[in-house]
Amino acid sequence: MINVIDSRPQPSFLREDERRPGEPAAVSDLGTQPLGNAGNLTISCASHRIPLFCRPYGWLPIMSKSENPSPPGEKAPAQPYAVLQNRNFVLYTLGRLAAVLGQQMLSMAVGWELYERTHSPLCLGLVGLTQIIPMFLFTLPAGHWADNLNRKHIILWMTALAAIASLGLTWVSVRQSDPVWTYAWLFLAASARAFIWPASQAFLTQIVPRAAFARAVAWNSGTFQLSSVTGPVAGGAIIAYTGHAWAVFALNAGLALTCLILQSMIRYRREESKREPMTLTSLAAGFRFVFATRIIIGIITLDLFAVLLGGATALLPIYAKDILHTDASGLGLLQAALPLGSLAIALVVAHRPPMNKAGRALLFAVAGFGLATIGFGFSKVFWFSWAMLFCCGATDSVSVVVRQTLVQLLTPDEKRGRVSAVNSLFIGTSNELGGFESGLVAEWFGPVFSAVSGGFGTLIVVGLIAWFWPEIRRYGRLE
Repeated sequence: MINVIDSRPQPSFLREDERRPGEPAAVSDLGTQPLGNAGNLTISCASHRIPLFCRPYGWLPIMSKSENPSPPGEKAPAQPYAVLQNRNFVLYTLGRLAAVLGQQMLSMAVGWELYERTHSPLCLGLVGLTQIIPMFLFTLPAGHWADNLNRKHIILWMTALAAIASLGLTWVSVRQSDPVWTYAWLFLAASARAFIWPASQAFLTQIVPRAAFARAVAWNSGTFQLSSVTGPVAGGAIIAYTGHAWAVFALNAGLALTCLILQSMIRYRREESKREPMTLTSLAAGFRFVFATRIIIGIITLDLFAVLLGGATALLPIYAKDILHTDASGLGLLQAALPLGSLAIALVVAHRPPMNKAGRALLFAVAGFGLATIGFGFSKVFWFSWAMLFCCGATDSVSVVVRQTLVQLLTPDEKRGRVSAVNSLFIGTSNELGGFESGLVAEWFGPVFSAVSGGFGTLIVVGLIAWFWPEIRRYGRLE
């Protein structure tokens, strides 16, 4: 066994001019680490700094098992609940809980009302297309703003804009106006979220200490899934009780205002930094970093195409009414199955050590997502369909955990907003464009063919990604 030891203190981050192309930015203090199957390593002299070693999946920091990414003297919290003592994080999390709860209720209500009024799968698919256009238009400016302006102010103003959009949807539903107005207000709400996402993800690093950041991400993910579980169920129950979707839209506006109030109560010290002018070079910095880091682009590609092909959630109103023969409450239960599965896995991950074979776990999870989608597509039994959707959510959560963890570990602070914007673009693209693809295929060939063919397509994507990106299947411990 060979140990490489460098006793001198090293910086937590390497400057961009000190890194090889594609080399991770975040490098913790070096410790003692057995090389194992690391491959060949040439040591020129004892005084030369050797911060990296080569594994089959690329250059990574040499870290001891007892090491953490905290600043010197700062200990990582021993318990998963320690981060909940942070007042700012609690306010941030409760605000997201309210906002996501309302958004999930709104998504369910929009699908139900449009299908009730039009009976057109294509109209359901257009919901996804309407919400994906702002992502393409505003993702790069949103990332630039998040890196150069006050992230808290961005969140507050855009949350207010989302509340206005919900009030507009309420007006359309009450007056039974032309559905084109529904798409117009959805476009406004999606535009607001395009700016909220990168600012919110980067803002978390300003209110949570680095030592507690991993726990914060896990709990934040769990909170998101909790909202996703209860939102569709609550939305379905409200529609079943009132018979109208406008009540859900109005409630979502109130929840958005609740989020705005909670986020405004966060107190933190913002470090002033030199503002960078908005140029094509600065706007594209996030994309350049993502594409230069091979492991990140491989994982993002896997997630994008898997969800694009397996986006059967857009078909849930059709399955609920025409195949499973249930009402709005049943539709709410079906939509809650995916986030419930994701919540279960998120809680497990939050209480366990990092994955030892994260790459293989990711590939098997996405393959399981494809198989569960196929099972859902063929099902005509309500509870079996619910179980398959639960499995889809559980397996998809693994992809979310791996991707978000790597993005946070490998991104330098000065690019965090722009890289978060790129990550949000890929996430939104895979979800919204996947819904449009599923609705279009269902319009032409029927919902069963759309779901089943998407599941088989996901399995093919897993095989291709494992072949073209061997770094993913060889990736080891997730830390």
